[in-house]
Amino acid sequence: MDNRFKMPIGKLSPQSIELEQTVLGAMIVDGKAVDEVMTIINSSDVFYKQEHLFIFEAIARLYASGTGIDLRLVSNELKKTGKLEAIGGDYYLIDLCQKIASSAHVEFHSRILVQNYIKRRVILMNAQITGLCYQDDTDVFDMLDSYQKSFDAIVDVTAVGRRSITFPDALDHLKSEIELLSNKTDEVPLIGVTTGFKREDKHTGGYRPQDLVIIAARPGMGKTAKVLKTVIENVKNGLAVGFISLEMSSHQLTARSVAIDTDFHLGQLLKTGFDKTQYFERYEHHSERMKKYKLYIDDSGQSDINQVVITAKTWHRVNKIELLVVDYLQLMHDKSIRGNREQEISSISRRLKMLAKELNIPIIALSQLSRAVETRGGSKRPLLSDLRESGSIEQDADIVQFIYRPGYYKVDMNEDDYDSQDQKNLVHKGADTEIIYAKYRGGSTGTTLLRWIGDKTKFIDVADDSEAVDYIDKPLPRMSTTQAFEPKETVFDA
Repeated sequence: MDNRFKMPIGKLSPQSIELEQTVLGAMIVDGKAVDEVMTIINSSDVFYKQEHLFIFEAIARLYASGTGIDLRLVSNELKKTGKLEAIGGDYYLIDLCQKIASSAHVEFHSRILVQNYIKRRVILMNAQITGLCYQDDTDVFDMLDSYQKSFDAIVDVTAVGRRSITFPDALDHLKSEIELLSNKTDEVPLIGVTTGFKREDKHTGGYRPQDLVIIAARPGMGKTAKVLKTVIENVKNGLAVGFISLEMSSHQLTARSVAIDTDFHLGQLLKTGFDKTQYFERYEHHSERMKKYKLYIDDSGQSDINQVVITAKTWHRVNKIELLVVDYLQLMHDKSIRGNREQEISSISRRLKMLAKELNIPIIALSQLSRAVETRGGSKRPLLSDLRESGSIEQDADIVQFIYRPGYYKVDMNEDDYDSQDQKNLVHKGADTEIIYAKYRGGSTGTTLLRWIGDKTKFIDVADDSEAVDYIDKPLPRMSTTQAFEPKETVFDA
């Protein structure tokens, strides 16, 4: 991209020729300076002056080849490509070296050059978008996609060197996590956001920032129900969560959230209504409490990955979301890739992973499994090979979870199918669902067990019997208004 474009009359493009000369001269005379600059500047376009762009490209080629860098080598490299005379010959290279008294501040100078480059890119990008806005035949959605991709490219430049960490710092960070995990309390220590289930939290320590979590199952297994439990438990803890729904309306998601967070049956909320006045009173009670939850839902049906990225970044900037859910992966599209669905899904999963890293939050994406599960003889337990349309989902994900309910296939849960005594006990107590960790980049694979409450369309921890019992005919607990509206308190059953 040519960043030397025409500025408005009286305006000069953001640049500093002197600093460009200083940085290039330091790179030629000091090998250590080259290392520092190359970690910050990853494109020759950062240099405004064409001659400096050619010199940096020559130095970058020498750096990549490992042959060393000095005045003569740079001169020879420019001569090979026919650019030596274009930059002013050996005289100009010598002049660059003579301008350098010290390379001590080369890192600081390099960052200033990157800032100037970003300014030029933003000016050019906005000029191009403004020009498109004046054209009658402009497709505004294509224009927005182009704008988003250009903006992402600029963000990538700003991220260069920003997240570098020394090994001593990394060791100290790991120590703090170990201390947290070693804390012996009744509560499960969490490094990330809660999964919503005690046994899963114990297995994972929570979903961690930058994790891409894939929850996959066949239709009807309860993917949305499981992820909504995760969402509800986090908003109850005061976290902001974004939910992009490509399948269900906000009305349906709200009803299911209420069913999960109270003891109302989903049928009461969506089909039959209430037959007792006290149920309306209870709904108002829970409604006032749940209005405090920082849950943001987008059910617009905008399935293009660029729109998902825009929405997520906006929520993160404005609402400070700490978890993002996308329901579900196979309904998403990437307009930049046409005709190859596998490549499209690969691009989408990769974009979601990069988005999780950029926003430093976990992203949960629901995914369908192929029909191979249904046609397979014997056990219907899902396998990684059952992920639909792309093996890159498995590659990009940090965690891949499968939901398997034997009862869905008219198969009884059998204690003898499990090795550990703990799992046998859970089956005896009513566990009927397997959460299979088929891939776990940060820990071990394995299986945890949950219980499915069908009429309430929710999963519960097996030991949490209170969630499986009806309390709708019990009187409301007496409490102060402050207590009733506090999001972090234990939810009162409906």
